[in-house]
Amino acid sequence: MSPSETADSSASSTGRPATERRRPRGGNPIRVGLLGCGVVGGGVLSLLEKNSAQLAQRVGVPIVVSKILVRDLAKPRAPQAAGIALTTNADELLNDPEIDVFVEVMGGLEPSGQLIEDALRRGRCVVTANKALLAARGTALLELAAHHQVDLAFEAAVGGGIPIIRTLRDAAASDEVFALAGILNGTSNYILTQMSEAGVSFEGALSEAQAKGFAEADPSLDIGGFDAAQKLLVLAMLAFGAKPPADLNALLVEGISALSPIDIEAASKLGYSVKHLVVGRDHGSAVELRAHPALVRQSSVWANVSGAQNAVKLEGRALGPLFISGRGAGDMPTAVSVVADLIEVGRSLVAGVPGMVTGARPIQARSLMPRSEFELRYYLRFEVSDRLGVLARIASALADHGVSLSQVSQSEGQGERARIILVTHRAKEGAVRAALQSLAPLLPESPVLLRIEEL
Repeated sequence: MSPSETADSSASSTGRPATERRRPRGGNPIRVGLLGCGVVGGGVLSLLEKNSAQLAQRVGVPIVVSKILVRDLAKPRAPQAAGIALTTNADELLNDPEIDVFVEVMGGLEPSGQLIEDALRRGRCVVTANKALLAARGTALLELAAHHQVDLAFEAAVGGGIPIIRTLRDAAASDEVFALAGILNGTSNYILTQMSEAGVSFEGALSEAQAKGFAEADPSLDIGGFDAAQKLLVLAMLAFGAKPPADLNALLVEGISALSPIDIEAASKLGYSVKHLVVGRDHGSAVELRAHPALVRQSSVWANVSGAQNAVKLEGRALGPLFISGRGAGDMPTAVSVVADLIEVGRSLVAGVPGMVTGARPIQARSLMPRSEFELRYYLRFEVSDRLGVLARIASALADHGVSLSQVSQSEGQGERARIILVTHRAKEGAVRAALQSLAPLLPESPVLLRIEEL
């Protein structure tokens, strides 16, 4: 399966993109080229077939899938694919003048990235669910779509069935969003829910998530925090106008695989639940972006986002806080968002005018706030030798770096160890890390640090 290498065939000799595809369509159907036909692609086909009459009424013309690009012709497909032409040759779709919209549900950076670029250059609209691609090349793709006066829609890339992209793009376009937070990985949230509410081990909860279809056979992107971080970059691009950094490691990204039941239980006794969060804040001079496990109050709405649910909170200067929650994993929630984008793109094609905009702010490179400048409260757990004065030395080292304590508890650990759990007042992470580093010679093992979010 190879994408076409044809040059920009939609541009005129003056360098301006051709716009003839933006003419009103009369009663002609919107013809779709589907790139990929796995779980999500099957969900899209199912929705288009089941709701065909009402979709035609909402768009003004029918939506019809003309061709499907697949990697393996022999692989079993959703029953709704029967009767639709399948091909492994991308050029058959890209060079088909009858296709109006390409729907990309293949995932990955390539060949999906090149296919989307080729489609946009040909003056075709694109709907995609590919958060990894948008996190890596979203700015360039949006610029390409704007240059060729076509729509690039990606509601399904973040939050499954939650309409967060549309909210940022349209509902919040008249406001300035300065902060956002979210639970954006259904796999991690399911595992943490099972660990905290049912006492299941990490390995057991992961196996359950895989059996239910919430986790991939290789769950490393999910449990490592990278999937959530990619989604954060997409949201920050729209909310703050922040161009995604070239290297995902520029962000603070931590997963859940190292979390211990000890800390989940201790957090519960302190009145907290542990969730995997993404957090973004626009500080003007820099943007704060991070994805990691965090303690949230059991009385907060975040503690009640359970299982594979997702949630996002936005804060605008005029609007104030806005909280959206819903199903964030699975084929049908994602397919619902894909088809919702198809409806909007279809309406713009029928009207003959571009329909999508990128958000309230222009996208540009923004400085990332250094991790040392993050200012939060912290949960710290120490496993230490059970002898006199150790707690005092830990408290003194933290105080020397300007870190004060709000809660202290000590209990027996394993063998001749003692367990010390501290909760700090707000402090800069650099100061906390420096204090822990100064204590390294005293400690038989590295302490556990978890951030506390008061959202």
